[in-house]
Amino acid sequence: QVQLEESGGGLVQAGGSLKLSCTASGSISRIIAMGWYRQAPGKQRELLARITTGGNTYYPDSVQGRFTISRDNAKNAVYLQMDKVKPEDTAIYYCNAVLPTLTNWGQGTQVTVSS
Repeated sequence: QVQLEESGGGLVQAGGSLKLSCTASGSISRIIAMGWYRQAPGKQRELLARITTGGNTYYPDSVQGRFTISRDNAKNAVYLQMDKVKPEDTAIYYCNAVLPTLTNWGQGTQVTVSS
């Protein structure tokens, strides 16, 4: 099991930037990849970015160029840099950790983008 704690959410104006953090603890050595997702009211949870332990990244086309995932292995942390945010980016943002037999999720952090 891996415990995850997100932070960095809040209120930001459209066009601005925000950096989310996710700190992992527990069975960190078993993590295969970590990712960021979001869920807006009435919508399904969607993938925003994923990074493997080897540093390979993946972004869906919908967020290409605006969101950047990175990691700091020394701090057991993964980050999501959000640039040029839009009101439609308002959602709860979650990080997850993929292990060989399960996936753990954090509690989420609220991001609200004002127009």
